[in-house]
Amino acid sequence: MKPLAQMAEEVLRTADGREKTALSRRYAAQWQAARADGNLPEIGSANPPDRPARPAEPALLDPRDVPRRRPGTEAGRKAILHAVAHIELNAVDLHWDIIARFTHVPMPPGFYDDWVKSADEESKHFNLICDCLEAMGSHYGDLPAHAGMWRAAEDTAHDLMGRLAVVPMVLEARGLDVTPGMIDLFEKAGVSDAVAAMQVIYAEEVHHVAYGSKWFHFLCGRENTDPKDAFHDLVRRYFHGPLKPPFNEEKRAEAGLPPDFYWPLSEDRPLGE
Repeated sequence: MKPLAQMAEEVLRTADGREKTALSRRYAAQWQAARADGNLPEIGSANPPDRPARPAEPALLDPRDVPRRRPGTEAGRKAILHAVAHIELNAVDLHWDIIARFTHVPMPPGFYDDWVKSADEESKHFNLICDCLEAMGSHYGDLPAHAGMWRAAEDTAHDLMGRLAVVPMVLEARGLDVTPGMIDLFEKAGVSDAVAAMQVIYAEEVHHVAYGSKWFHFLCGRENTDPKDAFHDLVRRYFHGPLKPPFNEEKRAEAGLPPDFYWPLSEDRPLGE
């Protein structure tokens, strides 16, 4: 079995989405089988690319240039699914990147268990959404996509606490806020396979946010730092703009994110803040 960091780098350097996620799932299965047998495979080290390999399509545009479509139309629903597929593919790379890029930071085996599991689940999510697109006569790459998805990774490439704060605890937590509305939209349109895929994503994304919170608090404890103050400082440093309500406070709490972490960073603060 290859060192885990080498496997992570190979995923990052694979361009095609289906090939990337197949390799991701295969390497995750190898790691998980070894851990189930009571072994701790070598972590090793890697030289991850600044940006992961990407297919020729979709065209990556400035967020302001990505066309907006009405969600109540079939074209709009395809656009939503395409955007979700793009997010999930970036999430696959983000979870392997946190493994490959931060091997110099001593972390317990559970850290690697969690992010391998997350990468595996994001790979599954990407394929589920691609299947939905193909059932609608479309595919990933059929529409342009957001070029700024990797910015959080670039901004936090040398700061593990910053990466945990911005990626799982801000970006993935945002998924908990918006996914229920997407499920409702596809239910009303009668697109049952998209509803089923979104429900899987919604259930499993809670764990990914929770892993971020867990390891963020672990590092704060190691450094004897107040987690809330550290989170506020890092998000203000690395995240561009305020956090946007409405927040899914129930699911955020389930993932270990109390309101006093995110409300002070929002553009609409509760009375008394």
